[in-house]
Amino acid sequence: MECRLQRGPCVGEEIWVDSRTVYIGHKDPPPGAEANIPQRYPDNRIVSSKYTFWNFIPKNLFEQFRRIANFYFLVIFLVQLIIDTPTSPVTSGLPLFFVITVTAIKQGYEDWLRHKADCSINECPVDVVQQGKVVRTQSHKLRVGDIVVVREDETFPCDLILLSSSRHDGTCYVTTASLDGESSHKTYYAVQDTMAFRTEQEVDSLHATIECEQPQPDLYKFVGRINIYKDKEEPLARPLGAENLLLRGATLKNTQHIYGTVAVYTGMETKMALNYQSKSQKRSAVEKSMNAFLIVYLCILISKAVINTVLKYAWQWSPDRDEPWYNHRTENERQRHMVIRAFTDFLAFMVLFNYIIPVSMYVTVEMQKFLGSYFITWDEEMFDEELGEGAQVNTSDLNEELGQVEYVFTDKTGTLTENNMEFIECCVDGNVYIPHAICNGQILSAASSIDMIDSSPGGYRRVSIVQCMIVCLGIHQGRPTSFYISSSPDEVALVEGMKRLGYTYLRLKDNYMEILNKDDEIERFELLHVLNFDSVRRRMSVIVKSSSGEYLLFCKGADSSIFPRIVSGKVEQVKARVEQNAIEGLRTLCVAYRRLSESEYQEACHHLNEAKLALQDREQRLAQAYDIIERDFVLLGATAVEDRLQEKAADTIESLHKAGMKVWVLTGDKMETAAATCYASKLFRRSTQILELTKKRTEEQSLHDVLFELNRTVLRQRSISGLSVDCLDFGLIIDGATLSAVLKANQERAGSGNYREIFLEICRNCSAVLCCRMAPLQKAQIVKLIKASKEHPITLAIGDGANDVSMILEAHVGIGIMGKEGRQAARNSDYAIPKFKHLKKMLLVHGHYYYIRIAELVQYFFYKNVCFIFPQFLYQFFCGFSQQPLYDTAYLTLYNISFTSLPILLYSLVEQHITMETLKRDPSLYRDIAKNSLLRWPVFLYWTCLGVFDAVIFFFGAYFLFDNTTFTSNGQMFGNWTFGTLVFTVLVFTVTLKLALDTHHWTWINHFVIWGSLLFYVIFSLLWGGIIWPFLNYQRMYYVFMQMLSSGPAWLSIILLITVSLLPDVIKKVLCRTMCPTATERAQVTYCHQLHSETKALNCLVSRLGVRCLSLSCKSIPLVNHPGRPLGSLIALSNSMI
Repeated sequence: MECRLQRGPCVGEEIWVDSRTVYIGHKDPPPGAEANIPQRYPDNRIVSSKYTFWNFIPKNLFEQFRRIANFYFLVIFLVQLIIDTPTSPVTSGLPLFFVITVTAIKQGYEDWLRHKADCSINECPVDVVQQGKVVRTQSHKLRVGDIVVVREDETFPCDLILLSSSRHDGTCYVTTASLDGESSHKTYYAVQDTMAFRTEQEVDSLHATIECEQPQPDLYKFVGRINIYKDKEEPLARPLGAENLLLRGATLKNTQHIYGTVAVYTGMETKMALNYQSKSQKRSAVEKSMNAFLIVYLCILISKAVINTVLKYAWQWSPDRDEPWYNHRTENERQRHMVIRAFTDFLAFMVLFNYIIPVSMYVTVEMQKFLGSYFITWDEEMFDEELGEGAQVNTSDLNEELGQVEYVFTDKTGTLTENNMEFIECCVDGNVYIPHAICNGQILSAASSIDMIDSSPGGYRRVSIVQCMIVCLGIHQGRPTSFYISSSPDEVALVEGMKRLGYTYLRLKDNYMEILNKDDEIERFELLHVLNFDSVRRRMSVIVKSSSGEYLLFCKGADSSIFPRIVSGKVEQVKARVEQNAIEGLRTLCVAYRRLSESEYQEACHHLNEAKLALQDREQRLAQAYDIIERDFVLLGATAVEDRLQEKAADTIESLHKAGMKVWVLTGDKMETAAATCYASKLFRRSTQILELTKKRTEEQSLHDVLFELNRTVLRQRSISGLSVDCLDFGLIIDGATLSAVLKANQERAGSGNYREIFLEICRNCSAVLCCRMAPLQKAQIVKLIKASKEHPITLAIGDGANDVSMILEAHVGIGIMGKEGRQAARNSDYAIPKFKHLKKMLLVHGHYYYIRIAELVQYFFYKNVCFIFPQFLYQFFCGFSQQPLYDTAYLTLYNISFTSLPILLYSLVEQHITMETLKRDPSLYRDIAKNSLLRWPVFLYWTCLGVFDAVIFFFGAYFLFDNTTFTSNGQMFGNWTFGTLVFTVLVFTVTLKLALDTHHWTWINHFVIWGSLLFYVIFSLLWGGIIWPFLNYQRMYYVFMQMLSSGPAWLSIILLITVSLLPDVIKKVLCRTMCPTATERAQVTYCHQLHSETKALNCLVSRLGVRCLSLSCKSIPLVNHPGRPLGSLIALSNSMI
């Protein structure tokens, strides 16, 4: 790396220019040139793995113990090792070891897969030119400055500067699908002075250096220059831009080979590596609730320990209770200071009650998310036959967030629409010309009767617009020449449309573009300069020289960027046609030109070359040069292409509205085009009152007045409609310019108010919002604005292009469409789906299920741990606060690991409280789980109180039954371990049966896991207490479980206590369903009645048919198991038999 030091304008002031110098072929520059300063660059090794063999254990442990729960249990384990605690260190160490081990194995396996992928990439063969010969080496051995040879369909091993190509015009075609996801072909250009090199010897003889910027992640930006040394002359400097830089990961297409590509960035400094670094971690609302609940339970734990510590010393204040015969203190304990003794006792109580913090919950949640994500990828209804792909899950941490979405931000082109362009018309001077309908290079047979009108007074203009469109389009012919290659599907539609007008693009050779006109004459244009398109200017231009020697500047772009620069032409007629096409939802493009004199051309060349050679602020200088050149246009006309709405896009948006979500469309298109799409997609209805917050309106009124007027309108309507939100049907349209003004803080006028809050208030009262003329950054700003509002709603962003990545990353949940604009959105998203219509099932079904399942999982874990540890707290009041454990060590250790973990894990994977068909048919059921309704504080308090109630029943129920100390038939007395075992048995059965009562969707695996877990507990207890284990220092549990089961009253108490514990929850559910049922509960009742009616009808039909059923060949009748209607096919069969 080299940093050049330059003197600043002031004495002693120094300016560091961050750039690097690359010596091509590692050759020293000729005498008189700058000295070759040795520089250190990384090798070409790609490292995507997180760990190495040596740092895996310490690094992984460090990361895991950064989690509060893991660190807490580590502290508890260490306390158990250091001081004398009532429980064995195994009780805390074993669950912690299990959690850490499972997580480490999972992360280690994932990192091992990354290591394998890295090795396959780093060891792939690469051809390098050395001493005039091609030598094969491995990719990781490449160095900055090496000259690389790449052949067709090969992937570029590092970031390269193109020196020469097998194509005579010095171009090559590249696909960058692995970088930005765009599968279309892009054109890259060789350096003008080296494009003629054809052999390895010519390339190796080159003496040159490349000065360029240091590595940065922007895929579309590169600033540099190449200095070519010839003999003792001054070096020849040529500018280098993004059009000369071949990026690692891209693939060479439609070009046999390229020679002399120079490596400028290698390894982890390539743009691909800089872009694929880890994204910021997103946290779901459920995870935030879990952490809040954990803090509450931690406070409860500390309170329990404090209370017991205080009560212990209060109880021991009496001398006769200070040292009971069964708990004599040692001499060291007597001499220890009281504060130290109290602190030690406090830690001991913390250890005794620490199981209230469910450490295994985090592992269970991770397993549930990881395994549950496969249900999305396995969903056949979300598989697209055309693409041959289904839904993808890039992160499983946000599954439940799909069930909490309140705002949906969607792109338009390629997301709501197909991005499948069809050329519709060409307008010249207000005259409309319609060729055969062209759709992505194919002539639609239905339109074969429509022909082009060729006679009109605007003939010259028509020829000019056709020439302009073909020359301006970045079109190239592939091999074979029967199809066109472009980076944009609408460009292909336009050039095919021009072909139907009689003008055919032939080729670009040696910077000469050839066009075959309808008179079969070849017109040649020399391509001199290309003023590339950018999203700020929203136009692109070319400077060409015609065969007659005339210099022409052709320009195409959006109407808003072309019309202000027009000085001549029938603007009003063309503008009217453009607006009409926009209302119909067509994508329009305006075309203009300008003749340049020799002096104007030379001036333009001077501005462009000066800007292109600049290493600093090149983009700003190019923008200034473009602004100077692109002016004083003559308007030629406009074109229109159609982008059809995607299948079921309107149905999906309507379902999202019914589910209570607000849908916003964020697009760069003009307002009229976007509004037409919104009406077609049912985002806006005909009855929707449209509110406009656009630049046109703010020019007539001040922004302050417009905002307050709109706010009064929506507030007045809300007051008229009362509290019913359904009566409000407003739609807001805002453009990018006005949004910038709203977001910009206005501090000049104190009375202007907070524009953001007023804007948000207007948006809250609108059923839908359309944001047009949006830049990619503005899309992210909109999402961030809504996220930061006082309601803090859950947002979802969905798009298909690279310009949607910013809002996808900003939203709580980002979904990418596998569209024609590439896969960058899909790669950077949390989830990827083939089509917009799949969003309906993703949210209304999968999101609903995920949230219901994980909400039950979290609440259930806290509930069962309260049931588990609260009897231990009560037991201290009956054992003199001596920290005597109620349960055996084995039970303490295995409760969360074995006895109760598997049923809730399976429940959280397969539970379906309502059928899929019902969820899709009634989107309003989504409202029942909105705003984290199942993890709110009242629900959490109910589960906690239920756990406390059950724990009190367990403990005191067994306690009062233990009043009769001769409990067994042979007169034997039950001891404290039998008492604890009885409480634990009631506990395990109650919490498991509680889960069984909450289960709506029963399968054989549910039965196996639930009843199998109870059976496993019984068998384990019999073995644990039925054998004298030689590795144990104690045998306190020997024969305890068998003794308990041999007592009839013990069986009765177990059954009675389980029933009493479960009864309140059952009563509460019955009352709630009867008195104030939710929409989901009503749907469940409706489904049960429907199922009962179908069963009754089937039984009636079968009884009427009698023996006749046996005489039919039922095997020949296909049965279809309708989802959610298991008897539907049987009833259909019965009807057919009748």
